[in-house]
Order: sequence, then C-alpha cells, then structure tokens
Amino acid sequence: MTTTMEHAETTMLPAASLAGLMKNYADYNLWANATLATWLRTKPADLLEKELPSSYPGIKATIVHIWQTQRYWLSVISGQEQELYDPFDGTAAEAICALVEQSDAFADHIKLLTEENIADEQEVISPWFRCNFQNLEYVMHAMNHSTYHRGQIITMCRQLGFTDAPMTDYLFYNIHGR
Repeated sequence: MTTTMEHAETTMLPAASLAGLMKNYADYNLWANATLATWLRTKPADLLEKELPSSYPGIKATIVHIWQTQRYWLSVISGQEQELYDPFDGTAAEAICALVEQSDAFADHIKLLTEENIADEQEVISPWFRCNFQNLEYVMHAMNHSTYHRGQIITMCRQLGFTDAPMTDYLFYNIHGR
C-alpha cells in the first residue's frame, strides 16, 4: 500500500532552475486566467458588468486591472517602454479575452528567458515607486498580483450567488493542469 508521503515523493519534480520555475509560474498564471475566463463566460454578461464593492468596482474592472498590470510588468521584463494603464470602455467579454491573450503573451516571453535573463536587473521608475530588482522578482510579483485579484473576482462572484468557481491554486495546476 502506498502512503500519502510515498505518493508525494513519487510525483515530485526534479530540482528546477530559477528560469524553469518562472516559466512554470507564468504557465500557471495563463492556465489559471484561462480557467477563470472559461468559467466567467458561462455567467450572465450583465452581472460581469455590475458594480460591486472591492478594490476595483466590479468583475470587469478587476479583470482589466489584472490584464493591464500584467502588460505593464511584461513591458518591464522585456526591456520595452513601460506601458501604463489605458482607459478601457469595452465589454467584460472583451476584457476577459484580452486578459487571456496577455497571459499567453507573458508566458510565451518568459519561455524565451535564460537563467541569465531571469537574473537580469531592470530599473523601474514609475509614477508610484522606483526600484531595481531581478526579472524573477517582477515575474513573481506579477503572477502573485494576478492571483490576489483572481481571489477578489471569486469573492465578488460569491456575492452574486455563484458557488461553482473553479479551483485555480498553484498546487492544483501542478497536479492536474500541466
């Protein structure tokens, strides 16, 4: 009989490089956002547009924030001009699509990074702060930021009576999503 610990040991991944971990984390983010998007597309469009109390005033606004923040951090990591936030007046469906497309672009870019690239430092001078960290710190921040706001979306959906939210935890992805 296999114990839980024995099973865990047999399913563990070999030691990974930092670049490999960041690639997995970006792939996880894409999977989690795509999973959330698939679920949200089954919900009434008018409720996705409804204002609700949270960090951002509703599901659509939170999706736009996640998408544009990921876009910003990708511009930093890729050494491009830092893309700030744009006004968005599209639909929730368009925002959901843009989020998944941006998450895919982020994951694709991270796949191109070497160990040296992921360790490179990028200076950020923004309207909100100034810092100089390694790209891996920015990747971790961007993906963690998205996770934080996905949780808020789930909470807003619970306020609307939706109790069938998908599981999008990182460990769940590593077990079932890859």
